[in-house]
Amino acid sequence: MTKEELALEVIDRLKKEYPLADCTLDYDEAWKLLVSVRLAAQCTDARVNVVVQDLYARYPDIAALAAATPEEIEAIVKPCGLGKSKARDISACMKILHEKYHDNVPCDFDALLALPGVGRKSANLIMGDVFGKPAIVTDTHCIRLTNRIGLVDGIKDPKKVEMALWKIIPPEEGNDFCHRLVNHGREVCTARTRPYCDRCCLADICAKNGVD
Repeated sequence: MTKEELALEVIDRLKKEYPLADCTLDYDEAWKLLVSVRLAAQCTDARVNVVVQDLYARYPDIAALAAATPEEIEAIVKPCGLGKSKARDISACMKILHEKYHDNVPCDFDALLALPGVGRKSANLIMGDVFGKPAIVTDTHCIRLTNRIGLVDGIKDPKKVEMALWKIIPPEEGNDFCHRLVNHGREVCTARTRPYCDRCCLADICAKNGVD
């Protein structure tokens, strides 16, 4: 089976296993997803979803958050860890959205990358989830699982994994595929325990079946 054929089979099986492919960060506006994905670095999505409730209650829009000082933001987001750097990035990012983009989030990948605190993973998430454009989000689940399954071979660098997956994943499937990898990584192919290969829908086609 070629990598392209393996990719299509994995996509098909994960679709059946996880029909709903949703982002686990709560948001109802694009800028809120930008904030949440920055806070999610080295923090669980569940905790971020709780913390941002207080943040948005006090700063309900881009203009309000742009006017807040990094210290004011840090006081609220501190439970997510790395509070100082995250608050600094969020403050700078919101100021740019307010002053340059008139309180809108740009739909251009390079423009997103130029925002403070926004890397390729975050930019891809915005492109896919908010704007419905082709996207591959190489988070830790994606990197770990695509290596285990055999879709990529020993690649750990997020950008290199992304580039390798673009070659074998149909563009229209990339975003939902990555969300399903998160689901699978949390429920079956876990990192903190031995993977549950005995109940994995990919067991017969996975390169690392039975390997810790």
